[in-house]
Amino acid sequence: MKEWLNQLNEKIETLASSKRMRYVRITGDVFWNLSLLAIIFITTVVILFGGIGLGYFASLVKDEPLRSKEEMREQIFSYEETSEIYFANDIYIGKIRTDLDRRETSLANISPTVINAVMATEDEYFREHPGIVPKAVLRGLLQDVTNSSTQTGGSTLTQQLIKNQILTNEVSYERKAKEILLAYRLEHFMSKEEILEAYLNIIPYGRNSSGRNIAGIETAAQGIFGISASKLNLPQSAYIAGIPQAPFKYTPFTNKGEKKSDEGMQPGIDRMKTVLSRMLEVGYITENEYKEAISYDIKKDFKDREQRAEDKYPWLTVELEERAKEIFAKILAEKDGIDPARLKEESNLQEKYSILADRLLRSGGYRIYSTIDKDMYDTMQQVTQDYTLYGQTYKKKDKDPETGEEIEVDVPVQTGSIVIDNKTGKILSFVGGRDHELEQLNHATKAYRSNGSTMKPLLAYAPALEYGVIGAGSPVVDVKFKRSYDNYEPVNYNPNQELGIIPARQAVASSQNLPVLRLYDSILDRRPATFLENMGFSKLTEGDYVNLSTSIGGLTYGASVEENTNAYATFANGGQFIDAYMIERIEDLDGNIIYQHKAEPVQVFSPETAYMMTDMLRGVLKEGGTATLAKSQLKFSSDFAAKTGTTQDHNDVWLVGYNPNISIGVWLGYDKPRTLNAFNNRYQHPSNRVNRLWAKYLNALYDINPEYIATKETFKQPDGVVSRSFCGISGLASSTSCANAGLVRTDLFNKNVFLPTQPDDSFVSSTTVVINGKTYAALPTTPTEFVQMNGFGLNQNFIDRMLGKLGGDASKLLPSSSGNSVVAGASFNADSQAPEAVWAKLENGSLSWAPSASNDVVGYRVYSVIDGGLSFVRSIKSFEGLQMNVSPGVRYIVKAVDISGFESASSNEVGEIIEIPEPPITEENPDTTTPEETPENPAPEETPDSGENPDDTTDTIE
Repeated sequence: MKEWLNQLNEKIETLASSKRMRYVRITGDVFWNLSLLAIIFITTVVILFGGIGLGYFASLVKDEPLRSKEEMREQIFSYEETSEIYFANDIYIGKIRTDLDRRETSLANISPTVINAVMATEDEYFREHPGIVPKAVLRGLLQDVTNSSTQTGGSTLTQQLIKNQILTNEVSYERKAKEILLAYRLEHFMSKEEILEAYLNIIPYGRNSSGRNIAGIETAAQGIFGISASKLNLPQSAYIAGIPQAPFKYTPFTNKGEKKSDEGMQPGIDRMKTVLSRMLEVGYITENEYKEAISYDIKKDFKDREQRAEDKYPWLTVELEERAKEIFAKILAEKDGIDPARLKEESNLQEKYSILADRLLRSGGYRIYSTIDKDMYDTMQQVTQDYTLYGQTYKKKDKDPETGEEIEVDVPVQTGSIVIDNKTGKILSFVGGRDHELEQLNHATKAYRSNGSTMKPLLAYAPALEYGVIGAGSPVVDVKFKRSYDNYEPVNYNPNQELGIIPARQAVASSQNLPVLRLYDSILDRRPATFLENMGFSKLTEGDYVNLSTSIGGLTYGASVEENTNAYATFANGGQFIDAYMIERIEDLDGNIIYQHKAEPVQVFSPETAYMMTDMLRGVLKEGGTATLAKSQLKFSSDFAAKTGTTQDHNDVWLVGYNPNISIGVWLGYDKPRTLNAFNNRYQHPSNRVNRLWAKYLNALYDINPEYIATKETFKQPDGVVSRSFCGISGLASSTSCANAGLVRTDLFNKNVFLPTQPDDSFVSSTTVVINGKTYAALPTTPTEFVQMNGFGLNQNFIDRMLGKLGGDASKLLPSSSGNSVVAGASFNADSQAPEAVWAKLENGSLSWAPSASNDVVGYRVYSVIDGGLSFVRSIKSFEGLQMNVSPGVRYIVKAVDISGFESASSNEVGEIIEIPEPPITEENPDTTTPEETPENPAPEETPDSGENPDDTTDTIE
């Protein structure tokens, strides 16, 4: 063998050294060297381009800050979540208005089927990769460089999470490079379960059955199928898992929440089948499960259209949002060390924190629990819709906001109403208007209008009671006045009415203007509008503190229904004002209470004032009051007090009432003030309309909760309120004259501030006359046949005190219909001139004449004309009439007599002249006298005394 090997080796060497093998050897060397060169070149190119790629990658991410673990985790978990609103008793209303609905859930509350569907479709190697899949990245890069029509995508769930929570959706290599880098880092800071849970909570899923944009698996499950994410079956899971690739293409709903057509739904169903196929490929489901899911009718599971909260409850959702925003603004300001009170005073601060609060509210996932009773609220909306007596709907020209074309729009009578729980201040229900699509203004909380006569108890009567100026039945003056410096000349609802001295209780019940203006004028220097300020009136101006007309509703900017009703609840609460509120509490995502309402009562009036005012307002609902119709319409009884209100030209009508449990206010009017006092034959008088609507609301609320609405509890009289007798026209302790005149009254007083102990000083003995229906003190020269005797007159000092600085006609203090012996006795400014003559006529035995044109006539004298002379027939007082029956065959004249005793010239003669034969002249009948000097025909310049006038009696007037 050894010898054989040596021989073989010699042969190889001989062959290698031969000339032919020399060429083979050279070729091999060349090939080998070229191979080495190729390897070196390829290695160099790889290193070069790899370096360039790494350099380029580094340049793309050079501006990306090095984020800490805490920073990245905070950004990942800071996804926006939609806040929700609730009725009282935690009844769900809906979500706050926002561009995107989202509700967080945990991985434990998500069906494993959904998780498998997502991973099979979006990231098959999620459990294994470190945040990126290089092969997928290179594939995506190659598809992008070659502009391939097939784009398979290369983003893992981690990368998608980074894109949505830290970066943006910008399409660029820079964003992609940062995404890769941050995804790799994030895998070191978060577990796979945390990443998966975050991803499922942030990914968009198209639209829900309300047409809202949605994100998050729980929101998608609830919004598309109406079930929790933990209850999704296989086909439902596959359908939802397939949506994120093209959310608005695959969602089954339109932007109005309506189901798409079968054709429109097909892309989503096809995508579901693709997801099921992927699940089968990777082994998440069996062949049988796949076949069963493929044949499943997913369409039947889609929810029917669901109204958004703002569609079903437009005024309520907006109101709760705005009130929640105010609360958040204060919370944020306090966190920054700023006094929340400054937000009302400084508009820039208010604007800043309002914006911040809005962002927090819409993205913080808070639960806002209101005080609104769902049944009450729904019922009041129904009553509002069904009521038919609002008034006339007009038309106006307007521009279409979309096309700009001129269109006709309705201008209906609007309404606003609110119900407040007296003891707590909770707003239980309200009516914002009649048609939110036509007018979005909340007429219960945001519409500010003159509150008319509902202002009277708040600003005049209750403060006067509190100051001790009046008791519940003290006299007030219903007499006209005219202010000299500005010609202000107010009138009552009935412009010709002047009731004179009447009880305050009556003035409240019949809602007289003149008494409240006079009363308010007497206390105006004490700035009673401060009471309004303490009861939550928010738009008071300096003028509202000093203007007389404020007492009858003449506010500069008006009041809202909420403010007005809330103020009346002060009387129900014993004089304690509890600010009305609508948000009970606010909770964060974890159920922590971040806001809880706390009442801060303010004692505005004493309990005595509150009770007496309530007792006076009870009369508004009784016979003779302005709300008797409302009381008659109620199908239950309770201890109610109320006040109506009507503004100038019937532009607004109000009714605010309360019992021990609730206060309810109702307003009617047009958005742009115009009279309601039209088409009354069709809709009834405006006051009747608001009376009826108020009663309908209460009857409907009674049907829901009869024990609460028709409470048997009554207002309790405090110990400080006592009953006392007094003189009804002075308000002082009764005198003998007052008692004899029958004017003693008994009513309620606050013994702590005012009792009628001062002796009455209103009466003096009086002789009076009546001129043009008014009573005046007789002058010494007034003929006695025209004087009323044996009455009691009013002391001039008393008259001056009652009329006050506003003055007025003293003769109107006691109207002529009083039926007692008290007369006003005002002084008359006589002119010392004879009155104008009158014109007489005689028809069918009745002598009549026109009234004298003079304004100081107290009566008329009738004379017969005989032989050219005048014979007195009768005196007639001015208020007794302008005619009398006379004997035929006699001619008559009439003369007017004034308060000073002057007679007018004779009227024209009327009647027939009858010739009387002259008696023969005899010694027994000598003609020794003239006609003017006979006892039967006294001289005309003489004035007969009262004994010669059988019709002369003393009349009494009210």
